[in-house]
Parts: sequence; C-alpha cells; structure tokens
Amino acid sequence: MSADTIPVRDDEHFDEGRLADYLQGRLEGADRPLVIRQFGGGAANLTYDLDFGGREYVLRRPPLGPVAPSSHDMAREHRVLSVLYRAFPPAPRAFLFCEDPAVIGAPFLVMERRVGIVVRRSIPPAYAGIQEAPRRMSEALLDALVDLHAVDYAALGLETLGRPAGFLERQLEGWHGRWENARREPLADMEAVHRWLSAHCPPTSGASLVHNDYKLDNVMLDEADPGRLVAIFDWDMCTLGDPLSDLGALLGYWSEPDDPPALRAMAMMPTEAAGFLSRAELVRRYARRSGRDCSSIDFYHVLGLYRLAVIAAQIAIRFHRGQTRDERFARFGALVAVVAAAARTRAEQSRLGADF
Repeated sequence: MSADTIPVRDDEHFDEGRLADYLQGRLEGADRPLVIRQFGGGAANLTYDLDFGGREYVLRRPPLGPVAPSSHDMAREHRVLSVLYRAFPPAPRAFLFCEDPAVIGAPFLVMERRVGIVVRRSIPPAYAGIQEAPRRMSEALLDALVDLHAVDYAALGLETLGRPAGFLERQLEGWHGRWENARREPLADMEAVHRWLSAHCPPTSGASLVHNDYKLDNVMLDEADPGRLVAIFDWDMCTLGDPLSDLGALLGYWSEPDDPPALRAMAMMPTEAAGFLSRAELVRRYARRSGRDCSSIDFYHVLGLYRLAVIAAQIAIRFHRGQTRDERFARFGALVAVVAAAARTRAEQSRLGADF
C-alpha cells in the first residue's frame, strides 16, 4: 500500500470492475487483479493509483460536475504526455486515453507512476535535516521550467497544440470569462485588476510549450535529494504561448515572509520558509538561464494572481453547488478576495504604472 494514497473518497468512486475489463488487453499487466486507491492531494482533477499486482499506473480524470471549457482536458494532457517524455524527462509518459464516459463517468488517461515527494504545506520530514533543501528545491523547480521552455515542440509534433499569436489577450479574456462563470458576487478588486491587465498587456516574449499551472506542489522531488526533480504533473492546460506566463503563475503562488498576513495564511506551499529563493531571485535566475527579457514581469505576476483568484473561485463554487463533498474545497471561497486584493496591490506598486 502506497503511503501517498488514501482509500477512494465516498463521492469519488466509480465502477472498478468496468474499468478493469476495459483496460485488459489495452495496458501491459492489466490481466492481473486490480486494486485502486486515490491520491489525496490536489484540488482539481481526480487522480487514482491503479495497482495490478505490483505493476502500478496513474489514472487521471476531470473533477466531478460541470467544468470550465478548455480546462481539465484529458485528451490534451494525453497528447502532450504521450510524446513529451522523449525530450523532457520530468514529463511522465501517458499510455492510454479513453474518451468514453461510460467506463468511469468521464474521459480519463492512464500514465506512468513516478515515486518521490510532493511538497505541500510544510517542509517534508525527509528534508528536515538537509539545511539547503529549500534553496535546492527552488532552483530545481525554476531550472526545470527553463528547460521546458527550451523544448523543440515542433520536433515532437506539437506545433498545432496552440496559437502563440494573441496568446496573452486570449488568456486575459478567457480567465475573465471563467471568473464571470464562477463568482458568487461582484468583486471590485477583480474588475480593477482586469482593467489594469488590459491596459498593460506587453508584446509576447516568444513562443514555447507553456505548462499553464506551474508551481511547487505540481512537481515531485527525489526522496533523498530535494535538488532533483522527478516529475511534473497536471498538463491538462498545456499549450503553446508566452513562456513568461508560466513564470508569472509561479510568482503568483510564491509567498514571502513580508506578504500581507491574510495572504500568508492562505499559502498552499511553504515558500516563505527560510532558504527558499525570493520572487526576485526566481526572476533573475530565469532571465539568466533563459536569456529572456523579464522587464515586463510585473504584468505576468499580476496575471498569475488574477488567475489564482479565478481558480480558487472555480474550486469553491463546486463545493457550494454540491458537486463535491470534499471539505478542503470550502476554504477556497475566502481565498478569492485575499488574492484579488494582492493582485490589485501588486498592480498599484508596479513599475508599469497603476492607471486604474
């Protein structure tokens, strides 16, 4: 039994026998008895461990209930992961995609199982005795992002995955539309930030594969070496676009000791602990290793915070509508206003000017 899994939650079960029947003949080792457990972390897609007598795979499917268009796209994730591992080792290999909802109730993919540590709210006990663990985690995370953005996506047949031209404008309007669909009430800070972003959208910094939700708890690290990244997860929004949008998303999740107390209280990763790189250090390292101009990073950081507020609203509304009984989702409602206020403050302090 894996230490990083839990019994399947009551409202997130599916017909295990039907899945086992479907996988026989489609997946190596699937002729053996199947035991299914659930990965308890994460707050969006549902992820399960499939154990065929010691041969393990990971199944991913969208969350319960209606989901936003273009998000939780298992077909897209499979398309990326079925080839990306060839050029980018942290990407787990995807083996199978099923679009028939009759099997488990939704489309799903099956990919390889990686083993390591996912850092969530605190420093893992395995790293407690490693003095430089926070710095090494920071550097491994940032360096892998630079490496991803350097991948030759055309050589992998992914040149039609997205449309880099107009990427930032589509991102902004897409997230604004998701906000309108997920919000429970108007929020002045969100509207002010949307106006600021619209007024300060920079020319694109280039085109690359963009993960679109890159953060510390979406990667897996080696159990013995916090400076070695084992895997990167959650590729369902991966596309072609402006690579600095990934850096901005990372900054949006990255808390620091001098952030407002309310924002620090809502932090989902321990990046304000001593030894982690600061946001400014992350930007400098990215610029140095990638050679990209990061002078407009304020825009991308504000966009990252705006996105985070929308994501929190999408998670909270699923709980409010009764689409999940997972009590973890209830607290995300309070996060929306906190992050929206942080986004507005960041915009007001930006070198690009406020202009609200």
